[in-house]
Amino acid sequence: MNPNLNRLQPYPFEKLRQLKDGLQAPAGKSPIALSIGEPKHIPPHFVIEVLISHLHGLENYPLTKGSAPLREAIATWLQRRFGLAASAQNGRGIDPETQILPVNGTREALFAFAQAVVDRSTDPLVVMPNPFYQIYEGAALLAGAEPWFLNTLANTGFVPDIDSVPVDVWQRCQLIYLCSPGNPTGAVVDAASLRRLITLADEHDFIIAADECYSEIYFDEHQPPVGLLQVAAGMGRTDYHRCVVFHSLSKRSNLPGLRSGFVAGDAEILAKFLLYRTYHGCAMPPPTQAASIKAWDDEIHVQKNRALYREKFTAVLDILRPVLKVEKPQAGFYLWAQTPVSDEIFARDLFAQQNVNVVPGSYLSRDAHGINPGENRVRMALVAPLQECIDAARRIRSYVESLS
Repeated sequence: MNPNLNRLQPYPFEKLRQLKDGLQAPAGKSPIALSIGEPKHIPPHFVIEVLISHLHGLENYPLTKGSAPLREAIATWLQRRFGLAASAQNGRGIDPETQILPVNGTREALFAFAQAVVDRSTDPLVVMPNPFYQIYEGAALLAGAEPWFLNTLANTGFVPDIDSVPVDVWQRCQLIYLCSPGNPTGAVVDAASLRRLITLADEHDFIIAADECYSEIYFDEHQPPVGLLQVAAGMGRTDYHRCVVFHSLSKRSNLPGLRSGFVAGDAEILAKFLLYRTYHGCAMPPPTQAASIKAWDDEIHVQKNRALYREKFTAVLDILRPVLKVEKPQAGFYLWAQTPVSDEIFARDLFAQQNVNVVPGSYLSRDAHGINPGENRVRMALVAPLQECIDAARRIRSYVESLS
């Protein structure tokens, strides 16, 4: 067996289950889950109809690189969303033939990417934010690399302070995972920081893997989060050298069960990743591709989705702010609340007294550089319907008030 499997830690939800083991939730209160970031809004019906109507395509083996119409739809969306202007090298801002690769959800792609790009023979490091999406850590370990945790703290607005990373870390770094908007903090990395990171990647020869899966959940329709390819293009790098982004329909379109996303960026890197995936055997089924085209082509349902989240954040924060240290994030659907007791006690007793599930922040983080940046915080996913989120907020407030 691969000995690095023994280095994988339990997933946060397994730790949460163990924390609650033996506890009995109050019978008179219905369970409310703010723990798992699984969208609960109704998926767009027209996407489901396309999926059903294309089931006849199951008799064909799909191509690992996806169909040309799907890659065209993704290219059009990227150009529209991030303003990827045409250039002399690229007449469309991004080349659907060489710079886009459909994937079966970004979770598997984020994991597989490290397996393809890390050279394990050179004592590699993979840098990642802390707290973080645990896939980054597992991907690094099973690729034979050492994770290096970059703490994201309140004093930097929960954005990774890339200038705090020692030079010797950058010299060993082969890959950095970036999550913007961040999970669990909702922090957005600005254009200046992305330019600085691209410069460091050139200087020290590492790849930037930008997880942008929450990029379409934001609050100001006139100020969407900036993207890595957008910044690279603004620097004149329309080859997107060293830059790769990951996007998904799970959060954007409330389609987590469709398992549809894409990777885009540096054509040379994607050519090698495609080779890896050809052996990996992970082509997207034709009906999923057809449904995905429909989803990427439409923005109206995405705007309605954002409106639902805005309504929930306003209602929940009005209830919680008087009793908890919690602020509206820049984007995403999580609240990263500071707790008046330890995060484990908060999560455990909230469940036992109110039947509300949240994730202790320390379960989403690792001890690094003398601290655990998730301690005394909890993550709340505002994915449930509005009234359920309001009910949960009232129960959380009642629990906090009982502490005093």
